[in-house]
Amino acid sequence: MPKFPSNPMRILLHQKIVQPLMRLLKTGISVEKISLSIAFGIMLGVFPVLGSTTVLCIIAAFMFRLNLPAIQLVNYAAYPLQFFLLIPFFRAGEHLFASDPLPLSLIMVTTLVKDDAWGATVLLWNTTWHAAVVWCMLAPGVIFVIYRLLLPLVRKLRVRMAGAEN
Repeated sequence: MPKFPSNPMRILLHQKIVQPLMRLLKTGISVEKISLSIAFGIMLGVFPVLGSTTVLCIIAAFMFRLNLPAIQLVNYAAYPLQFFLLIPFFRAGEHLFASDPLPLSLIMVTTLVKDDAWGATVLLWNTTWHAAVVWCMLAPGVIFVIYRLLLPLVRKLRVRMAGAEN
């Protein structure tokens, strides 16, 4: 059994992400499918339309025959990253479409969505669509890069797990 520091964040990460992914690797799912599921989960998890990522992951899992638990697990883990990248996607969309920038911060957006979801939708409609276009331009390349980076790591993990069982 690997020894992990008693850092609460590391323990939580290990319990909620690493252990479930290790269990999936033991079920016979291919390394390629797990790697692709993780790559899609990360990228779909940062889609700049709040509240849409779960549905997008379900659609991607069925379209590409990915592992639904793996893609959703990574999607949920990427949730904080979605908020972190929301304003940069908004700004990139404003730049791409040469639209006037809205005076927004992450705190303003989250407060607006929480207090008045419909008002947020109306106010952020164009900005959100512009951000989604930027995401669509980036997603294929980023998914490919993440997949290629993960493939050798997941292979090593599977080999290590097979060695530990023997």
